[in-house]
Amino acid sequence: MRENDVLLVTISKVVIVIILTFGFYIFFSGHNGPGGGFIGGLVFTSAFILMFLAFDAEKIRQSLPFDFRYLIVGGSVISLSTLFLPLFLGDEWLTQYDEYYQLPGVGEIHFTTVTVFEFGILLTVLGVVMTILLTISGDQK
Repeated sequence: MRENDVLLVTISKVVIVIILTFGFYIFFSGHNGPGGGFIGGLVFTSAFILMFLAFDAEKIRQSLPFDFRYLIVGGSVISLSTLFLPLFLGDEWLTQYDEYYQLPGVGEIHFTTVTVFEFGILLTVLGVVMTILLTISGDQK
């Protein structure tokens, strides 16, 4: 590690936590306002990009031992399942379901299929952007 990298690594540890927290906020506020899976996925991707810039790429690959291409498939399957689920339940195409649950210590939680759809989009965007960046950089074939 070079001398100049110490500052980048130290600040990156704090900034990555802030970026991921902001990404969660954007993701969970997306079904009621601007944001959601696409923008949340891009924010999450920026945290991963900062990780790859600040830390040793081999150490990151060891701590994240999966292929980002699997996220593309998994996210697409999750998103498509929310589209086809109403057909199997006898409802119209693209019907949205939402429920309110009371959790002890947390309070009332609003759960909707839009959140599941947006989570699939988040995984797909994260997988696509990271696969493109790793392929361009020559780290992945």
